[in-house]
Amino acid sequence: MTQVDVRPPAGDTVRGVPAQGGGDGMRGKGLGGNSVGLVGSAVIGISTVAPVYCLTSTLGSTAGQVGLQMPAVFLAGFLPMLLVAFAYRELNKAMPDCGTSFTWTVKAFGPKVGWMCGWGLVIATIIVLSNLAGVATSYFWLLAGEISGNPSIAALDHNKAVHIVTCLALIGTATAISYRGMTATKGVQYALVGLQLLVLAVFVGMALSKAGSFESSVHFSWSWMNPFAVQSFAAFTAGLSLSIFMYWGWDTCLTANEETIGSEKTPGRAALIAMVVLVGSYLATGIAAQMAVGSGGKGLGLGNPKTSDNVFAALAGPVMGPALGILLFVAVLASAAASLQTTFIPVARTVLAMSTYEALPASYAKVHPRFKTPGKATIVAGVATGVFYTVMTLASEHVLVDTIYALGLMICFYYALTAFACAWYFRRELTRSARDLVFKGLFPLLGGALLAAVFGKTLYDMWDPAYGSGSAVFGVGSVFVIGVGLLLLGVVIMLVMQRRSPAFFRGEVLTKETPSLVVED
Repeated sequence: MTQVDVRPPAGDTVRGVPAQGGGDGMRGKGLGGNSVGLVGSAVIGISTVAPVYCLTSTLGSTAGQVGLQMPAVFLAGFLPMLLVAFAYRELNKAMPDCGTSFTWTVKAFGPKVGWMCGWGLVIATIIVLSNLAGVATSYFWLLAGEISGNPSIAALDHNKAVHIVTCLALIGTATAISYRGMTATKGVQYALVGLQLLVLAVFVGMALSKAGSFESSVHFSWSWMNPFAVQSFAAFTAGLSLSIFMYWGWDTCLTANEETIGSEKTPGRAALIAMVVLVGSYLATGIAAQMAVGSGGKGLGLGNPKTSDNVFAALAGPVMGPALGILLFVAVLASAAASLQTTFIPVARTVLAMSTYEALPASYAKVHPRFKTPGKATIVAGVATGVFYTVMTLASEHVLVDTIYALGLMICFYYALTAFACAWYFRRELTRSARDLVFKGLFPLLGGALLAAVFGKTLYDMWDPAYGSGSAVFGVGSVFVIGVGLLLLGVVIMLVMQRRSPAFFRGEVLTKETPSLVVED
């Protein structure tokens, strides 16, 4: 394949960019190359998703929405994610740029659409980081209370001042580790991801052994895998939105592409590996937990609103016993803390790319000379996370539930745009072979259409105050206010940047192009 290197003045290189008949504006960023291999990249992807954290945060909420069809909804959420993963893989082969969704949608649809796609990724990540920090804080005090045997220590989590200070300390620690680069991040993640998967396996085994031991236990049925058995379409889309959230983060493998060994192929393969591990973990845990305690809204049932936002805290003792139950607390804390660290990767590198291409102020394009990381972007992401979580915690007691529901809207927004960008960018290649038609056209279009449908239905449903936690602002659901308000904030910031950086928005920095057909040597 014919290749060219695009060299900015500093001498950095974007590797593996297909020849496109002239300069296309793509630039190197100065990140540390060849820092992570296939396994390390897959581990970072799994860690960013944080399977144990996702399960404890959304297992109960999903069961509350769709009942026994929870496993079917997990599979339904996996399908569009898998289809979009193919779009990411194909785009990464052509343009291994750490800006991922931002860079690719600019190349396909132009500066304004690309800018909003980048904003969707950035704000989704800030929301996730804030929730991760909140869950990590809660489990820190729960674990401290369990170990000390002192309920008053565990109760410190309910003290808002203590909770917020602890949360900010965890955010600061994660920011500092991410600031030191991919090598430091990778080393910590192997142990933490291994711990998560091991404890999940123990929980699944013990939950299966307890099936029939509780009043709410139910026998396994293959009907659980039927998404058409969900009681209503509104319930299905609400559950699907939560399910999609549970897979979010696998694309971190792609945002680290400029730092990965084999940047054109390794990130895409790592993303697919991460997705398979995740869907297997979710199905096994969901089925085992449902068999043990059912999905009802009373007692230990997964759908009990009193425990649905933190299922493992309620199930640790009854399912695993007092001694092993502590392991589940450790796993949730490790999951949230590990993801808190790696989730800085996509937001910092997206901001770095946007700044490099003059879509954000130039100061965010600075890379640390020693650690080869986007230092300022990482620090600002940490500060924004701390401010967002503090404000939302003080404003609403239901912040965790409502921001997770709003997050589903953001995820569908930028994933769908990226999937459509793939089909449009490669449109001249779709008739070249059956493979190109399927992987560059049909799969991305189908994945994008599914996510766009979920986005539209969720937007309609979340207007109702009953959606999410049930809270409202002037009669409008707080989930709608959070989700739409954050997107509109992005529009305002984009208009400000358009005045400050007109060249980018005129398409003079990162050009809108489609590739010429690749010529094999």
